[in-house]
Order: sequence, then structure tokens, then C-alpha cells
Amino acid sequence: MIVTSNNLHPHLREIEKSFSPSPLSPINDPLLHAHGIELWLKRDDLLHPIISGNKWRKLKYSLNDALNLGKDTIISMGGAHSNHLHALAYTGKLLNLKTHGIIRGEQPAHITATLKDLQDWDMRLTYISRTEYRHLRQYHGHQDLPNIKPNEYWLPEGGATPLALKGVAELVTEIDIPYDILCAPCGTGTTLAGMINAAPAEKSVIGFAALKNAHFLNDDVTNLLPSTHFNWKINHNYHFGGFAKTTPELMRFIKKFADSTGIILEPVYTGKMLFALYDLITNNTFKPGLRIIAIHTGGLQGLRGFNE
Repeated sequence: MIVTSNNLHPHLREIEKSFSPSPLSPINDPLLHAHGIELWLKRDDLLHPIISGNKWRKLKYSLNDALNLGKDTIISMGGAHSNHLHALAYTGKLLNLKTHGIIRGEQPAHITATLKDLQDWDMRLTYISRTEYRHLRQYHGHQDLPNIKPNEYWLPEGGATPLALKGVAELVTEIDIPYDILCAPCGTGTTLAGMINAAPAEKSVIGFAALKNAHFLNDDVTNLLPSTHFNWKINHNYHFGGFAKTTPELMRFIKKFADSTGIILEPVYTGKMLFALYDLITNNTFKPGLRIIAIHTGGLQGLRGFNE
């Protein structure tokens, strides 16, 4: 069952009618049983074939705000394989909104599959240097971008706005079994912040950083939260060398997981989180009897980048 707010714009409500449920799947693995741990996966990858995972959760209420304000253009930023821009371009096309993606780095000689999709969905693309890209991260409000026009709406990287927390909260509301720990991979930390804010205070929430040297995420998450919470932490030990970096060990784990469960993972976010959980469970980090729910945040379109 997908939770939908009564205050959602009719056009967004219509899009959400096409969504599938995001079920909870138990992971049956002898290793987990041996350590007395229950692991469940919240399958947000199944929400929609294109607008999957936490991308929709984070976009939903920012787009609702933009539509209610009468904006006709959404501007945002991301890399050449960005799941966020991919979901934004497609949704913008459905909503008859213009979209503008600011892409990190020079235009590649051979366009990525993700960028081709963005172009096919009429997203205007602008390529900027990595230094200029980092500079854009200081603009958080929807009108903060320099020289923004009245009809335009700025969405920070990954859709990291306080409104995103409302969409992520619905993910938590959909969990209808008791649990002890919630887990999510972290890029901008927005999904983690939404889970922290929505989870009962007695539950633990753990994020797994997908980036190297990402201790700034602790402050970013704190700044997104409307009040102080003490039930969370971010693990920074499983980045595998940095954002979108992999190792043979990680890729072997992802293949083995797919072979044993039938669940496809990508190595940027969810694959790293589940590797981390298996490693921590193997090393008896969690006491027996706990039930852990991890979020599959989708983003499987990004696998094409590894094939390329």
C-alpha cells in the first residue's frame, strides 16, 4: 500500500496511481539465521520502472510545492548517471514541466544512457566544472539560485530539501511489522533524515555513507532535521574507495545476493549498504534477536553506467 497525502496536487496523485506497492521481503540466509538476526528489505525499487525508490519519495512534495506555486520549470543538479535527474526528467515530462539539469563535469564524448534519457525527456542540460558544481551546493531554498526567474524552482542535489522528509516519512509509515533498526544508504543524507524524523524514538536508524570522507553528512542530516534526535548514526566504513567506486569483493557479494534472493542491487548505494550489514552481522555487531529493515532505494538504471 502506497501512502498518499490528501493534499497532493491532482497531477501528482494521477502519477502515483500507476505505482506498485513497495513490499517488505524477508531475506532468508543461513548466515543471518546463525547469528539470530532477521533482515528484511523494503522494496522501493519496485515502486515504478523509472521513478523508483527514494527518488520519488524525495521529489514528491517538492514538485507538489512547485506546482502549487505555479512554477513551470524545475532546475536541479547531478552527475552523468544521476538517478535523481533521471527521475526528475521523466516526472517533469509527465507533468508538462520544463526541466533543466546542471551536470557535473565536461560533456562526455560518448553520451551516457542516463543523459540520453534526459535528452529524450526534454531536459535541458548544462555542463559545468566540478568547482562550479561544488559551489552550487550552498543554495538550498527553492529561490536561492542566483539569477533564478520567477517561473523557476531550484531543487538542490539529490532533492535534499525539508519537503523531501515528508515523502520519506511515508516510506516509514508503510512498514507494518515490528522492527528494531532501520537502515538506508546515504548520498546526500536526505532519505536518512526523513527516516530519523519519522521513526519512533526507541528505534535505531543507521545510514551507510556511499562517499569517502563524508563526515559532513552528519551535519547535513542534522541541518535537515526539524528537531534534535539521538537515535541515529552514519557508518563511514563501507564506501569502497569513494562514490561509485567498487571492488571485486563488493561485486561478488552483489552477484551472490542476486543469485540467492533474486533481488538485483546496484553497487553505488544499496549494494554497499547490504554488504556492510552482512559484514557487521558476521562480526557479531548486532545482538541476536534483532529485526533489521533495510531500504532498497532503487536506482537500478545506474547499472547501465557500469556496463558502459
